[in-house]
Amino acid sequence: MAITDIRAFSHLNEFEIEAFGRELDQIRTDIERSLGARDADYIRRVIRTQRGVEIAARLVLGVARRRAPRLAGTLLLATAKILEMMELGHNITHGQWDWMNDPEIHSTTWEWDFAGPSAHWKHAHNYVHHTYTNVYGMDDDLGFVILRTTRDEPWRPIHLAQPVVGLILAASFEWAIAVHDWSAERRHLGIPRTQLRSKPTGELVGKFTRQIGKDLLLYPALSGRRFRKTLAANASALLLRNLWSYLVIMCGHFPDGAEKFTTEHLRAETRAEWYLRQLLGSANFTAGPTMALMSGNLCYQIEHHLFPDLPSNRLPEIATRVRALCDKYDLPYTTAPLLTQFALTYRTICKLALPDHLLQRTSDDAPETRSERKFLGADPTPGGLRTALAAGRKRRTLFRVLGSQNRRTDPSGAGDNSRP
Repeated sequence: MAITDIRAFSHLNEFEIEAFGRELDQIRTDIERSLGARDADYIRRVIRTQRGVEIAARLVLGVARRRAPRLAGTLLLATAKILEMMELGHNITHGQWDWMNDPEIHSTTWEWDFAGPSAHWKHAHNYVHHTYTNVYGMDDDLGFVILRTTRDEPWRPIHLAQPVVGLILAASFEWAIAVHDWSAERRHLGIPRTQLRSKPTGELVGKFTRQIGKDLLLYPALSGRRFRKTLAANASALLLRNLWSYLVIMCGHFPDGAEKFTTEHLRAETRAEWYLRQLLGSANFTAGPTMALMSGNLCYQIEHHLFPDLPSNRLPEIATRVRALCDKYDLPYTTAPLLTQFALTYRTICKLALPDHLLQRTSDDAPETRSERKFLGADPTPGGLRTALAAGRKRRTLFRVLGSQNRRTDPSGAGDNSRP
């Protein structure tokens, strides 16, 4: 099941974990001291670029009469929407640029171009998710309530539908996240589920109305006789933004190697152990500069979770130092190409649609859910967690080879004790 004893799982003692935490504190201090004009220029340049792309998209869609210009306008609008959500809205509302004291580029004033109010997102995401990352029963982003992504969640027949539910979630991601954050805000304020009229509900309905009115009514109406074609283009751009953001976000905490944790671990968690949980509970994907920008630099999900309020343009240099720390403390640094990470994520969604008794690996030693108990009975290995995990993979490979040989030499199949 999920990890309860992070020290045992990480193969680090108390003093090593605290030393690891101090080195991460030093990274934060170094970055904060070096913030300045180049960082401010970066975010202002991204804002200008995003607004320029959106204006160009609106103009093209407003006058386009042929399919090719409409397609170009749709792609431009989708690009603008993605930039605003991923690199601007998400990162600015994290407070990454609050140090500039610019009233426009500040977490308290920025309202993103998204269905859900920024205030709801900041509580559900910035506080709940980033504080309790991958803690089952605390982090509602662990499957977004509707997907079973850990064996700690009891299987129910409704989970059989989750391979299809995952696709529906992808297409409607903007609206699903808005409702998810609204629900978290209501729980935070102690509003009963039966009480529909409330401040969060009014805020959500107001934001829904503004977003629908702007993208699906106002701009199509401004194109006159091309209303329906502009409407289709705008809706397509929103769909593309939903699919891309779903692809990126689902690769942050659900691929193999992104660990899950129990609430018992939180009872005496130190700051250094919080760092360690963020590292072990997150996953990166490889990306060049353009993909990094379009993903809101969430290709550096590990670094973002270690330092959620440090500017996103600094994450590449932070990543170099975090990798070095992982080498020093023999800890895994989970990363792979984007499509590989998404394939692993969706494999987990499909696997956990089934009841546990139909799955092969144990609940303490599965790719998507493992705990410190996976090491019980294993021969001690010198080194840390990364070495221990590599040794476990070698043992499983050896067992598979030996099992295959036994089946070939025993035609009756009596020597085959593998589970279905």
